[in-house]
Amino acid sequence: MSLELSVRLPLARFTLEVDARLEGASVAVLGRSGSGKTSLLEVLAGLRRGARGRVVVDGRVLLDSAARVEMPPEARRMGYVPQDALLFPHLTAEENVRYGARTGRSSRVDEAVALLELGPLLHRYPATLSGGEKQRVALARALATDPALLLLDEPLAALDVTLKERVLPYLLRVRDEARVPMLYVTHQLGEARVLAKEALLLEDGRVRAVGLASQVLGASARGLLASEAEGEENILEGVLERPEPGGTRLRVTEALALWVPDAPELADGARAAYAVPAGDILLSMGPLSGVSARNVLAGTVVGLEDAGMGEQAATVDVSGVRWVVRLTGTSVRELAVVPGVRVHLAVKTAACRRLR
Repeated sequence: MSLELSVRLPLARFTLEVDARLEGASVAVLGRSGSGKTSLLEVLAGLRRGARGRVVVDGRVLLDSAARVEMPPEARRMGYVPQDALLFPHLTAEENVRYGARTGRSSRVDEAVALLELGPLLHRYPATLSGGEKQRVALARALATDPALLLLDEPLAALDVTLKERVLPYLLRVRDEARVPMLYVTHQLGEARVLAKEALLLEDGRVRAVGLASQVLGASARGLLASEAEGEENILEGVLERPEPGGTRLRVTEALALWVPDAPELADGARAAYAVPAGDILLSMGPLSGVSARNVLAGTVVGLEDAGMGEQAATVDVSGVRWVVRLTGTSVRELAVVPGVRVHLAVKTAACRRLR
């Protein structure tokens, strides 16, 4: 996907001004509440009047105010999923999904239903669905329109932790299997890291940072979102392997495997994702032995940032995979944790929570 943005939109507190060029198939849009994230998605979808500038998606000009071009919403092929699923209450889940399907593209409906495992829900009405189920139906409805771009406005924000864990794996499936480019608004750095290749950080309507997610989702994002973001997590994807009876590992890269709780319903070689809270990782300055944690990982500190509340966030490179570890300021001083130092991380198997 290529996305060219040069947008100006007057809002109540400020003017939204976004200039960016993005090339990734998945882009995270982050910022505090009221920073202009939803307004930006609405400009892309054609739901906001008064925007000036230029918007081009894969060479298609959606907006060019200088040339007096403003494509109507129905012609833009944007799959918009708001924070509140906004399903039609008088239609079944299946009727909601089929509502926006393009003529002659019923296969897209079937693909979306299969991908999001909606078969058992098709004949139910929205009032009987959980929050997570509603979001899956809303996501399927957006996919059924055969969109050129998915616009996801904090689809997990209204869900409790358990429901988030159930829905996030489906977003990963959409990214990996449906292969539809997405802009994903979120407050959660862990979600952004696992879902996005690029990131756009907004502050009061202006671009504070834009670029590769690995570069943007660091100190600037953590500091800006500290008052709103929940506990930070490391989210790792890989392939399951069972090298010993009763033991399951997640093969993240050729050089990194993580012992995780078994998932007997998944076969060897199945793809899976696990979350590890940054506060549940033990950091040691020397080699660890005689500990109950099965995962002892050697790495190098590559960054140290203020995480608020008297804590620091250490970024540790382990075989090319970046981990975030939360430490108290006292621990950082006493252990002399600084960029460049070699450390060891201990992660209990039970601390790894399966998402997918």
